[in-house]
Amino acid sequence: MSRSKEFDEGAVLLKAMVLFWRNGYEKTSMQDLVDYMNIHRRSIYDTFGDKKSLFLRALQLFEESTERRIIQQIKPIQSVKSSIRGIFETIVFPKDERPPGCLMVNTAIEMTSHEPEIAARIKKSFNKSEALIHELLVHGQMSGEISDQLDVDKVASSIHNSLIGIRVLAKTTDDKEKLQNIIDTTIAILD
Repeated sequence: MSRSKEFDEGAVLLKAMVLFWRNGYEKTSMQDLVDYMNIHRRSIYDTFGDKKSLFLRALQLFEESTERRIIQQIKPIQSVKSSIRGIFETIVFPKDERPPGCLMVNTAIEMTSHEPEIAARIKKSFNKSEALIHELLVHGQMSGEISDQLDVDKVASSIHNSLIGIRVLAKTTDDKEKLQNIIDTTIAILD
């Protein structure tokens, strides 16, 4: 008869996600994970596999939770401009105690050059984010909120680039006014 787990798998995965987010993959040791997750090393291996497998699960949790927060922020679409602003503000000014910046962007910087599996995952996530922005822009053109003269492909790429950049900047500054000005300027291209 197998023993039942003495920990909440979701809660310890959340802890792993936060630790990887703060430290990065390379600077997070298995002992760091054991200490922070407050479970035995053997339990980590039995439940999640090796460090990379645990990291991939943490990355998936991050992506899913971020997507849920964004969807809650923008659905139903009242205004495309306010929806895009909402995406930025949800990511840059979280309402909970998340680490600054973005685990996905941090991982892109740290690992994509030498981890093809992770590079593909990051690319897929970034493409999904840009597609959401593109979809919002098309909706804005159809509703008349945004000029039909706007090249939505180029503008979606530009806004997405700003979204990635501001996630890096959010990790390096706590100047909320500066971050808000960047968001305002980015949204202004839709006028």
